[in-house]
Amino acid sequence: MKLYGEDNPAPNPRRVRIFLAEKGLTLDHERVPLRERAHKATAFLDKNSLGQVPVLELDDGSFLSESVSICRYLEGLHPQPPLFGTTPKEQATIDMWIRRIELQLMMPIAHIWRHTHPLTAGLLTQFTDFGESNRAHADRVYHWLDHELAKTSFIAGEAYTMADIIALTTVDFGRFIGVPIPDDCAHVTAWLARVTQRSSATA
Repeated sequence: MKLYGEDNPAPNPRRVRIFLAEKGLTLDHERVPLRERAHKATAFLDKNSLGQVPVLELDDGSFLSESVSICRYLEGLHPQPPLFGTTPKEQATIDMWIRRIELQLMMPIAHIWRHTHPLTAGLLTQFTDFGESNRAHADRVYHWLDHELAKTSFIAGEAYTMADIIALTTVDFGRFIGVPIPDDCAHVTAWLARVTQRSSATA
């Protein structure tokens, strides 16, 4: 197998690298430099017609894309340690939290990135007011998440899971583009410190 991705701060390829590190797995890796638009080149579009990373090339020559889908596939091959849960309730809870983080937190951060950041200005028509309006939503989500993390050590409960990987890469990317954790979200800050201390966080 071979993984196609990009270096930090790209959050989606980093999800897979953290997952691999948690599993103690290594894969052949090829960087697809996004700033050079390598992900939109014809040769790469043959691997993923949406022109996005990461992409996992399987031994039979087929391709999987979407970071969570890639990690689910690898979890099936290497179930220990479990990062998607083991019981139906655990699996559903983790899936719920993955969806929540992606839709409630990653989405507004992505809008801020696309519509306000100078690095994306040449890639699309930016609607700056729309982008900036998402900061208030991100702030509300952080306060909601802070309340939830007052009850648990990790995003989906008392065990580190794929939901934490999704959240860590989202939060770190937000901080990179200027969307910080609000100062009064102590539980989110404490959670970030816990997950950042894991060796996988450097992936």
